[in-house]
Amino acid sequence: MKSAKVIFLNLIILIFLIILIEIFFGSWFKKNNFGYSIRDIRNIKIPMSVKFDEKKYDYFFKRNNYGFIGEDIKPENIEILFLGGSTGEEMFKPIENSIVEKLNNKLSKDNINLKIINASKGGKSTRGYVNDLRYWFPKIENFNPKFLIFYTGINDSSLEIPDHFDLVVKDKLTDKLEDYFKNNSIFYFLKKRIQNKYFNKIRKHYGLVKEDLYTNYDLINYDKAIKKYSNLEKNEKNLNVLSNFSQNLENLKDIITKDKFIPIFITQIGFDGLGNYNLYLVNEFLKKFCVENNYMIIKLDEMNYILDEKDFYDNVHTTIRGSEKISNLIYPDLKKFLKNN
Repeated sequence: MKSAKVIFLNLIILIFLIILIEIFFGSWFKKNNFGYSIRDIRNIKIPMSVKFDEKKYDYFFKRNNYGFIGEDIKPENIEILFLGGSTGEEMFKPIENSIVEKLNNKLSKDNINLKIINASKGGKSTRGYVNDLRYWFPKIENFNPKFLIFYTGINDSSLEIPDHFDLVVKDKLTDKLEDYFKNNSIFYFLKKRIQNKYFNKIRKHYGLVKEDLYTNYDLINYDKAIKKYSNLEKNEKNLNVLSNFSQNLENLKDIITKDKFIPIFITQIGFDGLGNYNLYLVNEFLKKFCVENNYMIIKLDEMNYILDEKDFYDNVHTTIRGSEKISNLIYPDLKKFLKNN
């Protein structure tokens, strides 16, 4: 009986100490409960090993406390945010070889004191960007970037099911409690730090290149695309893609108007340029939308690009060399717009 009392007393003391530590070192009284939207992408450090052109690259893929790719940065210092899907996230190459960092290097060489921060996440479409602007970014204190770059089109071109817009927010009590704990507990934060440092296994990706990708290869540039698609009749799936994209862009427009940031849109291309009819349709719709709303758009799909089998490792994702090419194409228009604004 006496030993049971001792155990019970020690347990009470332990719980009290845990609560005390959480109160002083946790984030329970801070306004940074990000919720489900970025639950799994904060404070991560994943060891990666990839191979391009028979050269192996060992590196860490990092996201900071706010879920942005790379090292920590104060939110008030962020002037330009880049939003994309996996084609902007570029997890499978060292950060210095990504499109965003290539653009940052060019800005630095031209003595332009601006840095682009990457908020891309695999799978994100324009629908995802809308929800980022609703449920993620407003929860970051002192965060008010002047420019938001939307590298968009590829993921939107695959949304062929009807009414694919507006995320249904989880409201289960268990989800809310889990989010609240993970966002505020110092012990969970330390667990993530220890896991990142000692227990994350190296993720090896030595077979990224899709077999037969370039069999019977035909590069469809913008001029060829116009000839190929101008008289092509849209089917139900094509119309669903455009309907979804239109609604998601209107939702995005409402947020742009409310938050008063300057949007910069960039159209996209695949390994064969505009071989995907849906992507061509999405790009054309986006251009019209930007003209109507006086938004800046960088028409990557209309540029004089020369692509070959060393530039993409699958239908949509660039190799290290491909990211360099894309950044070279984008940069002149981006530089001119930033300097004028």
